[in-house]
Amino acid sequence: MTDHPAHRDTPDTAPTDTAAAHDSDDAEARAFRELLRGLRVWDTELPSFAPETAPAEPLPLFRQWLREAAEAGVPEPHTMTLATADAAGDPDVRTLMLHDADERGWHFASHRGSRKGRELDARPRAALGFYWAAVGRQVRVRGLVTAAGPEESAADLHRRSTGALAAALVGRQSEVLGSVGELARASDAAWERARREPEAPVPSWTLYVLHPEEVEFFQGDAQRRHVRVNYRREGGGWVRELLWP
Repeated sequence: MTDHPAHRDTPDTAPTDTAAAHDSDDAEARAFRELLRGLRVWDTELPSFAPETAPAEPLPLFRQWLREAAEAGVPEPHTMTLATADAAGDPDVRTLMLHDADERGWHFASHRGSRKGRELDARPRAALGFYWAAVGRQVRVRGLVTAAGPEESAADLHRRSTGALAAALVGRQSEVLGSVGELARASDAAWERARREPEAPVPSWTLYVLHPEEVEFFQGDAQRRHVRVNYRREGGGWVRELLWP
């Protein structure tokens, strides 16, 4: 096969502006990687954790660790990540607030029609993650999720702030939004109603309870000798075990 002259006239190198843009992208990527490598991890004295002192069940230790995180100045220590999956098994994750943790499980809430609500309806299992950087601790929880009834769900909502009620009254969570102005108008109306009717009903608001089947406690160590204590439900009780970091 022979080359045609027209083909030989085509330059082998990219245009100058494309090459410059590529170089700029490379420099930005290098700077970003250098930023990541330069970030300090646990650049402070961390608490110790003797696993042999851990209680027989995970709930008391979780309450203790959350309280200690709050006392250490961790902002919003009750925020957590919630991982769910849709009917096809595709995972999703978001950050929300813990409403309670008791003998039944870990409590959180949302609208039934939200993405998380639909996913929990299709696959009623989930995982929670807490991370408290100031003390180098994290807690992971996973298990079956059940929805509370209307009365308990309403009581959960009306124990919260006026702002929480206003946000719930706006509703339509996870739906496509036409404009920021549309949200502002809906929010203003919701705030007005929340102040006027502090017991205003929101039928879609649902309290969920994750019944734990496994709870892991991770205490970070600057020497990377992390302590991991895992609680695994077995029969009517809990098995407590250490995990390699």
